Amino acid sequence: MVNMNTHSTTRFDVALLGGGLQNALVALCLLERRPRARIVMVEREARIGGNHTWSFHAGDVPEEARPLIGPLVTSQWSCYDVAFPGSGRTIVEPYASITSERLASVVEERFGAAPGAALFCGTEGEPVDASTVRLADGRTLQAGLIVDARGPDRAVFDRAGYQKFVGLELALEKPHPRRHPMLMDARVPQEDGFRFFYVLPLGERRVLVEDTYFSDRRDLDLPTLRRGILSYTASEGYVVADIVREEVGVLPLPARCSPPPKGGSPLLAGYGGGFFHPATGYSFPVALRLARHIANAADGDIFGPEWRRLVDEHRSQFRFATLLNRMLFGAFLPETRWGALSRFYRLPQETIRRFYSLETTPGDRLRLLCGRPPRGISIRAAIGATT
Repeated sequence: MVNMNTHSTTRFDVALLGGGLQNALVALCLLERRPRARIVMVEREARIGGNHTWSFHAGDVPEEARPLIGPLVTSQWSCYDVAFPGSGRTIVEPYASITSERLASVVEERFGAAPGAALFCGTEGEPVDASTVRLADGRTLQAGLIVDARGPDRAVFDRAGYQKFVGLELALEKPHPRRHPMLMDARVPQEDGFRFFYVLPLGERRVLVEDTYFSDRRDLDLPTLRRGILSYTASEGYVVADIVREEVGVLPLPARCSPPPKGGSPLLAGYGGGFFHPATGYSFPVALRLARHIANAADGDIFGPEWRRLVDEHRSQFRFATLLNRMLFGAFLPETRWGALSRFYRLPQETIRRFYSLETTPGDRLRLLCGRPPRGISIRAAIGATT
């Protein structure tokens, strides 16, 4: 890993503020295209990546980007399950996960091999103008482009509700029977909104289990949720030997389309810049789309016609997804929201795939909105939510 404390350069092509998924993908895409690019990443924590597990569907990654993404993947499966009261389905769509630790290792390795790249951890960076970053110790960096992706706390939009979760990575005393993920097990008491368990089998004796909510409130009762996870795993026949790791997330879900991203530096990116899936919280496909655009346009005009096309398409998809948010949080009682998701998972598999990658077609949107109403919906409230 290259550290700024031993790096004499203060002028860069690109300065990346925040060491999460978005800027990690920007850095990897740039260094793949231009190995000698001058890139600096500034991260306030001691190491980039945070404490996360990011998952994605195979269709989220264009074929030409798969060699770049492959080294990041820690687990992958050929399909996944969903389950609701009275129904369930196996979706035959490859699914994969990336951990913070793997992301950090790959990015650090690439920075260490890149002569023009510098990684500065353990400090804050703040944009001063379009080309200047001031560090916490008073030093300044110059860059042709600043990408500010410092997390969801910087997001500014009206909130429909929250997606929140607590996840425990568990070591087990004996092998478990699950061979592919359970993305959504809603056969549990529907408390605090739409509630489901998310299970990733990371190995024969290791699983990640998350208790997840689409809730009106952002608060989390951590001790109660931890006990709930252990109770759920026991009901599934898992014998827990140890809790390896815990991750917690509270993601605001927007009610309306955010203002269009500013076409210039500093570029507000990642969750804080609206580059995420507003109905699911999934950030990987949109983050990769933006990262590839920046890298491919690095020798030209990043904010030219291709940028406008990218932003226009993203805003169209974002607007439709926020409509779904308003309906989910406004047209259902909290305990009946699961009906909307149960109906969604009866749709054609390609519609499901395109929805998660934020690439819905007009036909997909009709399928999502038309047909037999989901159980628990208030038609009058649904009509009001669309306005």
